[in-house]
Amino acid sequence: MDRDVQLLLRELAPRVLSSLVRRYRDLGACEDAVQEALLAGSQQWPLAGLPDDPRAWLTSVAIRKVVDHVRAETARRLRESIVVSLVPPEEQLALAADEALAVARDDTLDLFFMCCHPSLTSASAIALTLRAVGGLTTAEIARAFLVPEPTMAQRLSRARQTIKTSGIPFEAPGPAEYTSRLGSVMHVLYLIFSEGYVASSGAELRRVDLSMEALRLARLLRRLIPQEPEVTGLLSLMLLTDARRDARTGPAGELIPLDQQDRSRWNRAEIDEGTQLITETFARGVVGAYQLQAAIAALHDSASSTETTDWPEILSLYSVLLRMNDNPMVALSHAIALAMVQGPAAGLERLDELAKDSRLAGQHRLEAARGHLLERAGDRSGAITCFERAARRTASTAERDYLMLQAARLREA
Repeated sequence: MDRDVQLLLRELAPRVLSSLVRRYRDLGACEDAVQEALLAGSQQWPLAGLPDDPRAWLTSVAIRKVVDHVRAETARRLRESIVVSLVPPEEQLALAADEALAVARDDTLDLFFMCCHPSLTSASAIALTLRAVGGLTTAEIARAFLVPEPTMAQRLSRARQTIKTSGIPFEAPGPAEYTSRLGSVMHVLYLIFSEGYVASSGAELRRVDLSMEALRLARLLRRLIPQEPEVTGLLSLMLLTDARRDARTGPAGELIPLDQQDRSRWNRAEIDEGTQLITETFARGVVGAYQLQAAIAALHDSASSTETTDWPEILSLYSVLLRMNDNPMVALSHAIALAMVQGPAAGLERLDELAKDSRLAGQHRLEAARGHLLERAGDRSGAITCFERAARRTASTAERDYLMLQAARLREA
């Protein structure tokens, strides 16, 4: 598919989905209808050219699919009540025209808050939003949650059914409800950004469309809730991380680790903006997990090299973060910072403890970290084994190539 068409469809999908679910209140049916409309667009637009109003075109196609779905359900179940909330067929063209007038409105954040439904657990709400709005596959979401793909598929199915039977309207919350759903929405944005910055599968190391969309929505969220320090912290974290994006890959798209990056290629405008934001929000005296991660990113971005990085301060911040958030990836980063401060032996001892955590067992990042620390400790053979084991476990082609290259380098040394 033409890349421009692909990016346009990804951009429009949540907006079309949001407009449908506000009217029909059936997330499952609306998701299916939008997917069919996107498929039709991907097949027809490259051949026939873009319609005058792509969003209205997708909406019109999706409406017909929803109506077809409801008709089929009605015939099968003889439940006239299913049709009550639907727009009558004679009004469909008018609805499509209304959508064309609404292009300037961005419904994506509304849909994020809608999917973070009060009937769901936080984990289920986050997973559902990543699938319905974020455009991540079930496999990608499963990797983000460190669970098997079938487990995640079941969780998504249960989440849709829970919303359907909850009796709580599937609609955008009022201002009073934003706070209760905000944490889940921020987590979704963070995971979408992370998947874009380091793609968990495929040939490309990064998916810029995802990370840029997450950044755009984080800016919108801060404008919506400017008084929330963690929203500012999240935006700062994204900016300070994205600033290193161009230096992370070489001419052939190969992965370049932080300690080998050309720091002159880092985006100084994003670093300055992110640093200013985190400085301002720290001054308020209320510190959360995203703010701590942004502060760590700011320390990395302000250093001229890995050797001059303030690792003791980074270790201290990770220690606070660990007490606040029992996240296995945070624990892994803490172990690496510990090694940078106290030496590889201390880091390896911590990794041995983390290997007992079922959430990290079998994860390639644990083996990759062990390989780097074993190399620093002088155990070349052990490092080779770990790099090769990590390479077999990752679904990312770029990461696999990098890990195999490290093993080959040590063999030739």
